[in-house]
Amino acid sequence: MEFQIESIDPASHARAGKFRTGHGEVPTPVFMPVGTGGTVKAVHQRELKSDIDAPIILSNTYHLYLRPGTDVLKAAGGLHRFIGWDRPILTDSGGYQVFSMAENRKLKPEGAWFSSHIDGSRHLFSPENVVEIQRAIGSDLTMAFDECTPWPCDHQYAASSMNLTHDWLARGVEHFKKTEPLYGYEQFFLPIVQGSVFPDLRRQSAEFIASMEMPANAIGGLSVGEPEETMYEMIEVVNGILPANKPRYLMGVGTPVNILEAISRGVDLFDCVMPTRNGRNGMLFTRQGIMNIKNEKWKVDFSPLDTDGACFVDQHYSKAYLRHLIMTGERLGAQIASVHNLAFYLWLVREAREQILAGTFTQWKNAMIPQLKSRL
Repeated sequence: MEFQIESIDPASHARAGKFRTGHGEVPTPVFMPVGTGGTVKAVHQRELKSDIDAPIILSNTYHLYLRPGTDVLKAAGGLHRFIGWDRPILTDSGGYQVFSMAENRKLKPEGAWFSSHIDGSRHLFSPENVVEIQRAIGSDLTMAFDECTPWPCDHQYAASSMNLTHDWLARGVEHFKKTEPLYGYEQFFLPIVQGSVFPDLRRQSAEFIASMEMPANAIGGLSVGEPEETMYEMIEVVNGILPANKPRYLMGVGTPVNILEAISRGVDLFDCVMPTRNGRNGMLFTRQGIMNIKNEKWKVDFSPLDTDGACFVDQHYSKAYLRHLIMTGERLGAQIASVHNLAFYLWLVREAREQILAGTFTQWKNAMIPQLKSRL
């Protein structure tokens, strides 16, 4: 996977680039809408292309393994054909989902035993079978199986967890190299840096991950409750070690401000459920700040959702109308809010890219962040 860096911001580590997969080129920095079970909630694939223009989406190995299952995906010819999406897909390995079920899983050297959240059935995720599942899914970018450490945790636990992740990674890389794609295009395997909030562990993990010489690298275990400044510190530590000539993916992050701060520290790829989850609950992200559409003040406001004249969905949808839909539980409300928020996130990273190419990213970022933090 060739990664071409087109420009680096002169006042930060932000970079604009692009990489190519079997399903097309991805410009960076980029945000990946989260389509956990093969669908971005409340958003049609047509909207993902036309209104949002997402170059790549994310799906999840754990959920797709349980439903519809790898047999169905193989019969369909892979996830792309199953969901009618012809652009790149990245799949999370399921490590975070297994981590989140602390009471229903057991970590062993061979992998993680867990109980399905659907029917309680027992399953094993190992470094090897997670590779096999992602081969069956057919995602362009596949992730190594890891343990995402909780926050807070002590140094001893974080070190033990990191070593387990490293052992699993070595096995996952070996198995990935022994297997072949199933659908006629290349897949890429990404390792994940762990180490919680401890700089020494993050350095050690980043060095180990870099030594794997994979085509791209990921940073996991952040945005799990730690202070934002600690997250930024860990990103700086890790990106000082990960090779600069390969894409860097910060998993599960985050707010618009988090994304701009991480871009300034050299991150290229992002994903987060926040745009769709918060949108379904009435929170909108705009250039002017964060809007709770449920507030009474929007009841008779018939202006577009984004008052800069760049509403990210049909101009016919006003604040008052969206508030009415959300307050009455109409499904169209969740759809409009989700499309708006995702389009805003994609606009944000595209604009960041343009500012990097122009050499003005840092000035633009510093002006944008106070606006993005404000509550309307």
